[in-house]
Amino acid sequence: MNEEGKYIYQSKAFSLRPFQDGDEASLVSHANNIKIFNNVRDSFPHPYTYDDAVWWVDANKKLTKPINTLAIVIDGKVVGGIGIIVGNDIYRISAEIGYWLGEAHWGKGIMSEAVKAMTDYVFKNFPEIIRIWAGIFEYNKASMRVLEKAGYQLESIQTKASIKNGEVIDNYLYVCFRQAE
Repeated sequence: MNEEGKYIYQSKAFSLRPFQDGDEASLVSHANNIKIFNNVRDSFPHPYTYDDAVWWVDANKKLTKPINTLAIVIDGKVVGGIGIIVGNDIYRISAEIGYWLGEAHWGKGIMSEAVKAMTDYVFKNFPEIIRIWAGIFEYNKASMRVLEKAGYQLESIQTKASIKNGEVIDNYLYVCFRQAE
């Protein structure tokens, strides 16, 4: 596989690799789900269309190295995504992690393993990052368990910090720190 298509992580259950041409149809079939939209930022479109998938794949092909957004792949099909947003200015030592997984694959331990693999990848490839965090909506207990299984700890509850579907909600802030070497 070429540099853009190489696998970053492989297990028996799934692989992590950069997004690439040909991922669009699978991306749409798994991302176009209101249950996913209800647990992610509003910038994640719903309905999730083929044009959205084309835009996403194209945008991610232009990313610099190291790659910060990866596809979750099962049997050659994209079934989810995981990535980080690196902070800037005084927050440049921190990164936010975000992820989603197609509903057909929920409850199988895939996402906890993917978060752990992505966390390890970030700490190996982004030497400036010492802290990775995730903000989880108060009602998303499954995502809280994902992070806990991946070694993240609850740092704080941010009261009335987010709005989703017109409802003001609390945000649970989870963190993981680089281990001393």
